[in-house]
Amino acid sequence: MVRLIMSGKGEGKTKQLMELMDSAAEIDKGCMVCIEAARSISFSLRNQIRMIDAGEYQLTTFDALRGFLSGLYAGNYDISHIFIDDLCKIVKNADAKELDKFLLWMDSFGESCGVKFTVTVSADPETATDVMHKYM
Repeated sequence: MVRLIMSGKGEGKTKQLMELMDSAAEIDKGCMVCIEAARSISFSLRNQIRMIDAGEYQLTTFDALRGFLSGLYAGNYDISHIFIDDLCKIVKNADAKELDKFLLWMDSFGESCGVKFTVTVSADPETATDVMHKYM
């Protein structure tokens, strides 16, 4: 399952993501991971959510992030939810076709492994493709 939160810069996506992480931590028994472009939200979350600063791992392409997510899961089958804050900023790519391809991969990967993904993207929802709308 993939959930896409898409809105303009400064419109509350990160706050919404933090609330979703908090809710998931209350309900979900598995491990949770949050990948962010830079350390900014880690101080206010429950300790069962593993925070990852993407900058420390040079996750600057969709392919690099795809490999990283696969490796995270391979190292811990207990991961039940992965949150990604500001996806396009992390991978330094806002190309709609590439984003669509990545969302479809996450959906397939999540379905086969039982992992939920929640992702934020800073962009006008009116510019969303059909694929993006599927996950909004």
